[in-house]
Amino acid sequence: IVVLRSMMLSAAGFVLAFSWFLPGYALYFHIGETEKKCFIEEIPDETMVIGKYRTQLWDKQANSFLPATPGLGMHVEIKDPDTKIILSRQYGSEGRFTFTSHTPGEHQICLHSNSTKMALFAGGKLRVHLDIQVGEHTNNYPEIAAKDKLTELQLRVRQLLDQVEQIQKEQNYQRYREERFRMTSESTNQRVLWWSIAQTLILIVTGIWQMKHLKSFFEAKKLV
Repeated sequence: IVVLRSMMLSAAGFVLAFSWFLPGYALYFHIGETEKKCFIEEIPDETMVIGKYRTQLWDKQANSFLPATPGLGMHVEIKDPDTKIILSRQYGSEGRFTFTSHTPGEHQICLHSNSTKMALFAGGKLRVHLDIQVGEHTNNYPEIAAKDKLTELQLRVRQLLDQVEQIQKEQNYQRYREERFRMTSESTNQRVLWWSIAQTLILIVTGIWQMKHLKSFFEAKKLV
């Protein structure tokens, strides 16, 4: 039992370590010809993002997805937290897009196919493989080492510096989110307070009006 428990702890530690160093995320999804798929990515300011995608067309005869889909067009549209379009471009069936965030917050990444040239594809289904890398994970360190002629130690120091810079950006973004949340909370509390005061005043005015109305009624009926 002790050995099994230690093996489970080691496996859990390996998974955590692997997830810590995982560069971005990779996934695949299915869309139709006119369907649009969007993803939300929280990105700090002044951060580079690289996305890579590859599409596969469903082949009804083979009952499987084709390895490649030449001639198919994919449109990529990216919006910043202010819903401003920072990238809108047509790519091929396999491509790579890059952008740099200038406003911290939730960025919307949307992909859809606008190609209707192939009759086989009309009303068909696509599998899209998407890989998004953020921050220092976008750097190609072997290429940097070869270009700048860095030693293994120098390259490692460069990686650590980039990681520290990215951590600092993430911390600044979390402070920004905390500040916005605090401002929203304070604004909500003030609105609730003023609404409570307004309700109280309305009740008081209504009560005074009712008392005056009843007094006038009783006086008109000569009951008082």
